[in-house]
Amino acid sequence: MDFATPARRTRAESIVPMINVVFLLLVFFLMTATIAPPQPFETIPPASRDESAAQSDPTAADALHVAADGSLAWRETRGASAVHAAASHVRAKGAPLLIRADRRADGAAIARLLSELAESGVSQARLVTEPAP
Repeated sequence: MDFATPARRTRAESIVPMINVVFLLLVFFLMTATIAPPQPFETIPPASRDESAAQSDPTAADALHVAADGSLAWRETRGASAVHAAASHVRAKGAPLLIRADRRADGAAIARLLSELAESGVSQARLVTEPAP
């Protein structure tokens, strides 16, 4: 019979503190992050029967917003300067400008907006729509 005390095994490092740190970082980033910026004002996009023309809802930062009363917004910029801010951003990016216009907006105002965008150097613009029922 062997009555010698068995050799003690070294205990592995505990992973619990690392899990706690990762969890706290996750909570911190979820609390401080902005998932999507809010829309500057409520817009209801027009309906489209053409599925290829219907765009998914872009983030508020990526679209030029046109309210029902004709007011404009691009990110934090409001009014006529929003057109110039959106145009300069789109020219630098090289992508088409997304326009999120309210379905109650005046068609003539949208046409004037498109001509102003063309004068500002925007060569492509897409109207954000929702699928028609």
